Amino acid sequence: MNFQEKDTLDERIELMRILSKQFLLRAPQVDIEGSFPFANIQDLKNTGYTALTVPSRHGGEDISLYELIRLQETIAEGDGATALSIGWHMGIIMNLNEKSSWDESIFKYLCKQVKNGALINSAQSEPKTGSPTRGGRPETTAEKSQNGWVIKGRKTFTTMSPVLDYFIVSATIKETNEVANFVIPRSTKGVVIEETWDSIALRGTGSHDLILDNCLVDDEYLVEKFSSNGKRANGWLLHIPACYLGIAKAAQSYAIQFAKEYSPNSIVGPIIDLPNVQQKLGEIELKLMQSEYFLYGVAKQWDHSNDQAREKMGAALGAAKLTVTNNAIEVVDLAMRIVGAKSLSLKNPLQRYYRDVRAGLHNPPMDDMTIQLLAKDSILNH
Repeated sequence: MNFQEKDTLDERIELMRILSKQFLLRAPQVDIEGSFPFANIQDLKNTGYTALTVPSRHGGEDISLYELIRLQETIAEGDGATALSIGWHMGIIMNLNEKSSWDESIFKYLCKQVKNGALINSAQSEPKTGSPTRGGRPETTAEKSQNGWVIKGRKTFTTMSPVLDYFIVSATIKETNEVANFVIPRSTKGVVIEETWDSIALRGTGSHDLILDNCLVDDEYLVEKFSSNGKRANGWLLHIPACYLGIAKAAQSYAIQFAKEYSPNSIVGPIIDLPNVQQKLGEIELKLMQSEYFLYGVAKQWDHSNDQAREKMGAALGAAKLTVTNNAIEVVDLAMRIVGAKSLSLKNPLQRYYRDVRAGLHNPPMDDMTIQLLAKDSILNH
């Protein structure tokens, strides 16, 4: 069972649904233990999924953003932690291809490693800087040496850390005070993962701390310096709302199935026939429809826009994330109201969905920053 070059999107989604059902079965144990879904990630690697965003010139499928979010959403219907984890890897490869911000030789090398099963994620957050989207300067440092660069510091929220092969680390260059990204292979001496992840949401993401204890990397692993020209629009970050949309759809499916089967002796027939239950199911469907049209529409606009047009899409991208994530929270809440007190049982998936969707509020971009950006856009355009 593998993703093939000539597969249609529908065929790929159907294959992902098969995997997603397996992920759903494994999710409760991973959540209870606060462990990591190793089997899920291995399944995705085995099918070739993790290489789908590699550009065609380097042997990949070069899938579109719309295709990516549809597949990510399907993964999340089975397990949100798996979807968010692999989404960072998939999106970063897509972004590096679109932005062409790295030297082509190092990007080609990375793509070759990904084709062979390697996984990559960015490590940007730090204890004192908060979210990197708010502009905090990294306290992680890079110092030039005769043999390359010596990196020292601590990163938080390093999602998928148990299985990552490469870390993209932001650091402040001591000599110039510039901020740059460095690629650090997991095999580098001084790389340590400290298991600090104790969140009640998305417990299976393995978002532990990355400790860099005087890690020495070659000169070419300084891959990018940041300019002060402002932040660029990032379509690939739509993998985040896609994850929460998938979780919301899982909550909807559970609520409908429950309502079809549950028949208390106070009524005749199942509760799905009750007007108040149908009211909530209708509200759920409306929110999911709104989310789909918004998210899919923005993704398709990105796919069909040139670089210049994409740079004007920051507000739309942020608005899609804000809308979908907040709708997902409301959908899960409505599903829990249908199911009632049973939804709070540790054996019930809705309590996991309830915790997981809350995490979306703390993924970039933050709601307040999106609202500010929308305000600035509206002022400029009127």
